[in-house]
Amino acid sequence: MTEWDPDRPVDFAEAEEFLRACYTELPKLGPVEPRLAVVREQIAALGTYTHTHAELVHGARMAWRNASRCIGRVYWRSLTVLDRRQHRAPDQIFDDLVSHLHTATGEGHNRGKLRGVISIFGQAVPGRPVTRLWNDQLIRYAGYRSGDGMTGDPQYEQFTSAVTRLGWTGKGSAFDLLPLVLQTGDGEPRLYELPESAVLEVPLAHPEYGWFAELGLRWHAVPAIANMRLSIGGVDYPLAPFSGWYMGTEIGARNLADAHRYNQIPVVAARLGLDTSSESTLWRDRALVELNRAVLWSFERAGVRVTDHHSESRLFLTHVERERRAGRATPADWTWIVPPISGGLTPVFHRYYTEADQRPNFYLDRSAQQLSLTGLPQVSVPAQRTSPEPRTAAEPVATVCPITGRTGPRPSAELEPLPADQDFAPHTDPLAAYADAEATVPIPAGPASAPITAEPVPARKRGLRRLLG
Repeated sequence: MTEWDPDRPVDFAEAEEFLRACYTELPKLGPVEPRLAVVREQIAALGTYTHTHAELVHGARMAWRNASRCIGRVYWRSLTVLDRRQHRAPDQIFDDLVSHLHTATGEGHNRGKLRGVISIFGQAVPGRPVTRLWNDQLIRYAGYRSGDGMTGDPQYEQFTSAVTRLGWTGKGSAFDLLPLVLQTGDGEPRLYELPESAVLEVPLAHPEYGWFAELGLRWHAVPAIANMRLSIGGVDYPLAPFSGWYMGTEIGARNLADAHRYNQIPVVAARLGLDTSSESTLWRDRALVELNRAVLWSFERAGVRVTDHHSESRLFLTHVERERRAGRATPADWTWIVPPISGGLTPVFHRYYTEADQRPNFYLDRSAQQLSLTGLPQVSVPAQRTSPEPRTAAEPVATVCPITGRTGPRPSAELEPLPADQDFAPHTDPLAAYADAEATVPIPAGPASAPITAEPVPARKRGLRRLLG
């Protein structure tokens, strides 16, 4: 991959490849040739073109289908898209992000019945500044270092320090919600605090050990990746947050277990009274299993959608077979597809996969990664703002389904095609609903976004040998 240049004109060849695939998969859109002629003219005049609503919806679904680090792609047809491409001021963007979380979480008696959601904001246009979030996810917990050690999530210690310099004040607890930082071009970043009503959290307990609740652990229900660029047919959407639901291992085997995160394995082992004098006692493994049991049991008891790694692994192979029958390859990164616990017990372990950069897709750019994981520029910002009350039922609300995957190693400085901390998929089997996918999840016949006005702008295979050293 090359560094992304938002001022680079769209490559018509990439646009044509996407449109031909899109119109082939959706025959109801009609012949593609007239559409290609229009797109060619737009690119020649403006350096880019505007997707119709149907193209945007199916392009986002194709991006999920092509996401090689996602284990839950069997659900790709269920993706629903929130089209937010009309021009929006920062405050309205924030309101839309809060609405995204309410929609994804469910409201009233549906709260906890999580739905996948993607909100797609304005596209990158050559010569115009882009709007993006500094946060890697819409919901993250702060990390504070003091003389007594670390409180909260160590992975976000630098980010917490940065937003503190921007004027944010946290409570100093282990699960303080970080604010969102929104920036357009080189303008001043704006700081927004998420309302607690938009964030569903699950307190963690254990089905057998009453002391587990005393640890005070909890986790948010909706993983919402916020810093990845969505690329569809050569058009890039730098702000396109997507969310779904967790695979339990993402919380129990990574977020709460990793030594550089909440590091709860030694704590759980001590409360279990395990012999930690030698690694051969497998005390880490035993503690890890109980931590993951607690996550799954707590989410299910709270009525919040979650999935386990065994079920999701089998469904991934169902997806691979479905794609094979459709004449499409399924790119996959073994290091992300195999769960971080009991990998050898899952069917996805015992296979080779082809890796490929199939587009449309999601990309993590170097600048976006740096903003979310390292120190941020020290600049003045307007006063903090909190969200208004949730939108009323009378207002139109749409939904979207995200990608489901598993976390890999801690992010490096290199470009990454998919984000870390991304395990979301349902615990119910939706495959029966896909007998007629287009009838089950119809593409809304909405209008295209406002026309763009701008100045003219001139596989490889990876085996286990590398993984095992």
